[in-house]
Amino acid sequence: MCGIIGIVGREPVAPHLVEALKRLEYRGYDSAGVATLENGSVLARRRAEGKLKNLEVKLAAAPLSGLIGIGHTRWATHGAPTEANAHPHATARVAVVHNGIIENFRVLRDELEAAGHVFASETDTEVVAQLVDHRLAAGDTPADAVAKTLKRLTGAFALAFIFPGEDDLVIGARRGSPLAVGYGEGEMYLGSDAIALAPFTDRIAYLEEGDWVVITRAGATIHDETDAVVTRTIATVSAASFQVDRGNYRHFMAKEIHEQPEVVGHTLAHYVDLSAQQIRLPTALPFDWASLDKLSIVACGTAYYAGLVGKYWFERYARLPVEIDVASEFRYREPPLPKNGLALFVSQSGETADTLASLRYCKEHGQHTAAVVNVATSTIAREAEVVFPTLAGPEIGVASTKAFTCQLSVMAALAVAAGRARGTLTRDDEVALARALGDLPGAIMRALRVEAKIEKLAREISRATDVLYLGRGSNYPIALEGALKLKEISYIHAEGYAAGELKHGPIALIDEAMPVVVIAPHDKLFEKTVSNMQEVAARGGRIVLITDEKGASETDVATLETIVLPDVPEIIAPLVYALPVQMLAYHTAVFMGTDVDQPRNLAKSVTVE
Repeated sequence: MCGIIGIVGREPVAPHLVEALKRLEYRGYDSAGVATLENGSVLARRRAEGKLKNLEVKLAAAPLSGLIGIGHTRWATHGAPTEANAHPHATARVAVVHNGIIENFRVLRDELEAAGHVFASETDTEVVAQLVDHRLAAGDTPADAVAKTLKRLTGAFALAFIFPGEDDLVIGARRGSPLAVGYGEGEMYLGSDAIALAPFTDRIAYLEEGDWVVITRAGATIHDETDAVVTRTIATVSAASFQVDRGNYRHFMAKEIHEQPEVVGHTLAHYVDLSAQQIRLPTALPFDWASLDKLSIVACGTAYYAGLVGKYWFERYARLPVEIDVASEFRYREPPLPKNGLALFVSQSGETADTLASLRYCKEHGQHTAAVVNVATSTIAREAEVVFPTLAGPEIGVASTKAFTCQLSVMAALAVAAGRARGTLTRDDEVALARALGDLPGAIMRALRVEAKIEKLAREISRATDVLYLGRGSNYPIALEGALKLKEISYIHAEGYAAGELKHGPIALIDEAMPVVVIAPHDKLFEKTVSNMQEVAARGGRIVLITDEKGASETDVATLETIVLPDVPEIIAPLVYALPVQMLAYHTAVFMGTDVDQPRNLAKSVTVE
């Protein structure tokens, strides 16, 4: 997800634009730029490839003094990450920054070129600038030009415009990508994330789907997609929402790994009454667990793996049939959905484009909808019937860690609640499971103590070109997640497999250079997993075993390393075993010198297809 900031201020805004963009770096980007109106009328831009430090060099050499401006961090979709393709894009009459994708840009570009417009970039965004310019040249006001342009656009977008000669005007619009308005004293702000607005104001209004807004120093006038003037709630956002300091950690990812005992405990306290040892959901439900015929879980990336663990829990504890799919497949597969069905959408940001589209599909087809999200003000949270928030706080590292375990915490509590409602769990069962969930933060704390051993192991893993991860049952998705984490931040090729699938193909890859990470708590499937380990050992594979004390004592297979975690109940094992695979990926990436918090080609939230 790219980052947008717009300011109508009382002092030079360029330093504030850059400050806000720095708070959005966690989203991932490959170029950046700002535009201001010098002397209130002359449009001036500074753009640069790469990180914000390159933009700062340009601003130091050629400062901007305008009191109104827009800024952007770009993640390339159309066109290479060059200065020419960096935002803002501009004509003589307008400058624009844009998150999202304009799907019909080729048709619009052909139309505009036929009308004599000359393009300077390869981007879809420049089409928006040229369309607005076309309307302005025809005599439209800036607001009318933007309103008419929006109706021509197909796709997902958040947009911010400034206009030479209009020194008290920023116009913003959103469809599919988030955008928020910040209210100051004699100053106003526009941002794709409340975090970007944190240095300036804590009074925020979130634009709804299809909204566009005219901002001046005096305030904001919001229009809906029919152009009618509407009112949106101005909320005071707590300071806790803006805590993005790295603290004493080298990277945000390391900080967020170590925050997991606290944030998981915080999340569980929202769902588990530890004194009564029972599940108490924080909100009334618009559906009855007992009447559901099917649960559909839809998510992307790491959230999808959280959903895979959730499938095991819902089917085991609630005996509720579960279908899970990645959102990008689900939305186009157009699956038949039962009359008494619940669709559960899992997303850290609550803005993931494919997941949001899947939510809307399910609503159109009569499903109850629920969301597990970390951003309570997000689009998915607002559009779902019921929201089950995770309380992870802002997650800055692109590779998800604490959001993942908080998602798992919520789904574990939901599965137990569903089991009680459906009569598949007794009160004694609920007590035991609630007690296990209450023990989880402490178990995570103990799991963190293996970090020194994992850091040493990471030196070996960093020399590998390929790594396999194996797991069974609810730990199979943790194998998938471990492989994803290693790929994301170290760029080492890795694959996760159900351990029983080893002999059905992946075993052909095993040789003396292949590390194989085996996730195997001593549970009812442990002996079968040991059998798979023996197959790896027989072919010279280097085994990294992640298990508990009993598993370690009952295994005589030679390993490169054995990581011993605390003994924990089965329901919380996936959360505890997520910690070592996160730390292994992190320390491997550190040894390899990659950009851990902002890995190449990745964005924190994917708001385009």
